[in-house]
Amino acid sequence: MTKSALQIARAAYQPKLPKALRGNVKTVAGEPTQSVADQEEIKKLFPNTYGMPLIKFENADEAADFAPMNVGVILSGGQAPGGHNVMSGLFDGLKKLNPANRLYGFLMGPGGLVDHNYIELTADIIDEYRNTGGFDIIGSGRTKLEKVDQFEKGLEILKELNIKAVVIIGGDDSNTNACVLAEYYAAKNYGIQVIGCPKTIDGDLKNDQIETSFGFDTACKTYSEVIGNIERDCNSARKYWHFIKLMGRSASHIALECALQVQPNYTIISEEVEAKDLSLDDIVTDIAQTVADRAADGNNFGTVLIPEGLIEFIPAMKRLIAELNDLLAAKGAEFAEIPANKQRQYIIDNLSKVNAEIYASLPEGVARQLSLERDPHGHVQVSLIETEKLLSEMVGNKLATWKKEGKYVGKFSALHHFFGYEGRCAAPSNFDADYCYSLGFTASVLIANGKTGYMASVKNLTAPAEQWIAGGIPITMMFNMERRNGEMKPVIRKALVDLNGAPYKALVANRAKWAKETAFVYPGPIQYFGPSEVCDQPTKTLQLEKA
Repeated sequence: MTKSALQIARAAYQPKLPKALRGNVKTVAGEPTQSVADQEEIKKLFPNTYGMPLIKFENADEAADFAPMNVGVILSGGQAPGGHNVMSGLFDGLKKLNPANRLYGFLMGPGGLVDHNYIELTADIIDEYRNTGGFDIIGSGRTKLEKVDQFEKGLEILKELNIKAVVIIGGDDSNTNACVLAEYYAAKNYGIQVIGCPKTIDGDLKNDQIETSFGFDTACKTYSEVIGNIERDCNSARKYWHFIKLMGRSASHIALECALQVQPNYTIISEEVEAKDLSLDDIVTDIAQTVADRAADGNNFGTVLIPEGLIEFIPAMKRLIAELNDLLAAKGAEFAEIPANKQRQYIIDNLSKVNAEIYASLPEGVARQLSLERDPHGHVQVSLIETEKLLSEMVGNKLATWKKEGKYVGKFSALHHFFGYEGRCAAPSNFDADYCYSLGFTASVLIANGKTGYMASVKNLTAPAEQWIAGGIPITMMFNMERRNGEMKPVIRKALVDLNGAPYKALVANRAKWAKETAFVYPGPIQYFGPSEVCDQPTKTLQLEKA
């Protein structure tokens, strides 16, 4: 493997650990827990893993003896910066517990467990990937673990390799599957533990115990660098409006964090759109007014940040998509047989009157994108919907009308960007390198203490790393019931942008100023070497939430 100069230098970086994980560790159990909603239903579905206490780790006076054990690890879902450090922390934690412990990686996601594809992760392999981005050490995949035959097939290889526990590194859906697997193995008394780790750049896997998901910090810093570069170009050329779509299908955390870092002229927050019951035309009119106001000051340029999942948060569109999801789940096979040129009419004929009218009113390209094949979790693939182009086209049309009416005197020329995959595999920031390493180390201690159905938790993240608090949170504590693929299922509740929270309020307090003025900030690239105030800062979101 040919390594860059940065990769060689980063290999020497030693991630910081919370004080409680540096020496001998003891487990302190808190109060019993319950799910965030639908308690009776969740308890019935998870009788063996429901109601377990929160776990906190503290320093112990004496070292405990742990028998040798083998552990498996899976990278599940989309990539996020720091995954390799979770595995490094897990490996080092296991070796500290007992040098005879062994770690096996299942290849290309949960499918590797089912299909028995694996490698043993040795020190030589782990050392090649420390502090690097990506999931390429073993690859990732989106196979859902939800069927008994998958659980039993996975059990075969776990028994063959004498694996005691499996660590699943993933987002809310992947950790939901981890809990289902933990419950099944516990109910069968198979002696296999399952531990989750909170991964997603979207930032929507968080709560009081999980302050942020790993990868969010690095991804936002990566996007903010590029947006800042665009803003500088924008302020130099002074003739383009840049419409920038950012990853985040179910929540606007990335758009909000990047807005706080770069101070663009206009930022859409999907949760606000839904709360205010805004229509697509409401959003377009507001952006157009911002463009017109800046043009009146002689500024025919600016930046607009758009969350990837916006289309699903516009209430009328959300109702349409919900019915469309149910229709395609029920009649997917029949729909697939219909010629492409007749699919639009087929959908219109099978929707309720209100939703049929909305669907028929959409530009053909957007309508087609809404009816594309769903992802493995039954969701519309919103990343394929070119919301940035839809909005700029509609803004341009509205401005043209205003110009004829004498309401607008400027020039409008739009450029489009979608920043998604650029941030998912970036080399982790110091924060994510430390946080991920701590999560992996925490997972090893949870396993050693016989826990299952838990997610590794590291808290107090705005403090120096030595003051971080490590432990575990029962995954069932995060559950509620939601409709998926036409059925009600237990899933981890997504954390959306809190419209009463400090980060959103900071945006609201500044949005009028940023809209009118050119108040751009240019963050520059992630700094891995230098003073702590430059290199080790957590996200603006976390700082504001914990202020």
